[in-house]
Amino acid sequence: MTAAFDELDFEYATSVAEKAVRGMDAQRVPPTPNNFHVWFNYALGAPPALKRAIDILIGNKRKFDVHTNRELFESYVGSKASDEAVAFSVSQQLHDVMASAQRFLTEAIAENRDHLAAISDVAEQTEAGVDPKILVESLMRELANAATRATQLEASFNEKSRELDTIRESLLQSEARAKTDTLTGLANRRALEEFFREAQIAAMEQDDPVSILLIDIDHFKRFNDTYGHGVGDQVLKLMATVLRERVRDFDLPARYGGEELIAVCPRANLAMTAEIAERIRRAVAECHMRRRSTGEALPGITVSIGVAQFRGGETMADLIDRCDRALYRAKDQGRNRVVTEAELESEAAE
Repeated sequence: MTAAFDELDFEYATSVAEKAVRGMDAQRVPPTPNNFHVWFNYALGAPPALKRAIDILIGNKRKFDVHTNRELFESYVGSKASDEAVAFSVSQQLHDVMASAQRFLTEAIAENRDHLAAISDVAEQTEAGVDPKILVESLMRELANAATRATQLEASFNEKSRELDTIRESLLQSEARAKTDTLTGLANRRALEEFFREAQIAAMEQDDPVSILLIDIDHFKRFNDTYGHGVGDQVLKLMATVLRERVRDFDLPARYGGEELIAVCPRANLAMTAEIAERIRRAVAECHMRRRSTGEALPGITVSIGVAQFRGGETMADLIDRCDRALYRAKDQGRNRVVTEAELESEAAE
């Protein structure tokens, strides 16, 4: 388990574990270590996004099959364990490099001290009237030794510099993996939250709009049940490609969870974001898919999209909640459509 688990009081941890087991049993989730890790966090209520995701799945009476359980672990728990493993590995590598560098410097200081002592000795012999030829040979020999030591030291430091470059590249790759959804290649929830915080601050400082669009694939569960999760994954990858190609370069397309995709659009008001959403909706409706393994033509896919604009000071959860209501209004109106929060407000006023 993680350090967070270890810090829990024994009695409290036991009660949380029992609650997790009851929840798994109620949803017929196999009691594997990864599944227990997910449900322990759910019972603990952290992270809140995991609790919300599971609550939505339960509310929609979704089956917790192998695919769903794996996705929950990878999206909310597994990446953290991976980050800890990478951090430990990098820490060990850095420790080794620093120890080597310290050893090289200690040796260099000692050898430099010997070199200075030898030069001083030659100088003393000069004053004592020793044969100049012998002195020159001694000085040349000492300078050659110093040059050799300097070359060896430089080679050693160059090697450690290359090791540091490797560690730096490993960290960059690890950071990229930690912020990427493994199935779709889109940004994951962690990257989404970081990007939104930056967009939120910029919007409040510069008085610029920032909006989001939330996409849900229509009848995705039925499609999955009919054609299998392999084809379902193919659909999600296609939706991710469409989303990535239709948003602007400085927008962030991300996977929000399950079959829901999201995009944060800085410097875009509600109307502009609704136009982007409509381009996405049309592009998806025009897609023609075939099963990779057989070439069989698959039914068309449509999406429902909700759009909302950030209001100064609100949290991302509040913004997504309004966007979510617009999304479900799109579904209530027959799916395959875009609905903005302004339309909801207009309906409420009427």
